[in-house]
Amino acid sequence: MTMQDPLADMLTRIRNAQQAKIGEVSMPSSRIKMGVAGVLKEEGYIDEYSLTEGDKPQLKIKLKYYRGKAVIENIKRISRPGLRQYRSSHDIPTIKGGLGVVILSTNKGVISDKAARAAGVGGELICSVF
Repeated sequence: MTMQDPLADMLTRIRNAQQAKIGEVSMPSSRIKMGVAGVLKEEGYIDEYSLTEGDKPQLKIKLKYYRGKAVIENIKRISRPGLRQYRSSHDIPTIKGGLGVVILSTNKGVISDKAARAAGVGGELICSVF
């Protein structure tokens, strides 16, 4: 059986691992998942991520905790296969008054909302994190 939304699966794995207080989570890898993991690391939501080679590459994400509490309070998919959400650079939403991050897929790659506004590019809203 094929997976309909691999990015939603990635976000669910992260959410479930943090609720169970697991330190590391692995999943099948793709370029977009690597991009999302890169933005999460840049913004300080995860410790690190790595790619293990083999027949099927696996993406391993080391989750971050502060005083026993997960750093990612909420991670939610915005655009989905049945309803894609595209925004221009002026219409990108802010999360928690700028404390959260919206991750976008643009022609410049997978970037955060702050970087998209600075570059003046819009794109598909992938997910929100706070």
